[in-house]
Amino acid sequence: MDKQKIARINELSRKQRSVGLSESEAEEQKKLRDEYRAEMRGSIEQKIDNIYYKMPDGTIVKAVKEQKKEEGKQ
Repeated sequence: MDKQKIARINELSRKQRSVGLSESEAEEQKKLRDEYRAEMRGSIEQKIDNIYYKMPDGTIVKAVKEQKKEEGKQ
């Protein structure tokens, strides 16, 4: 995410705390925050995909992402 979008997120956050946001600004803030979260999530997942552990027996094991359990299924 570029610095201009991050600056806009911060600007909207400050405005929200001081005087409040209009509907369009609140929608813009939500959109920007969702985009930011998606990029961060992707970055973290990419880092996890590159983590390996060396076990006591000398084998190397790749770290595995924890899968979300679907509700209602066991």
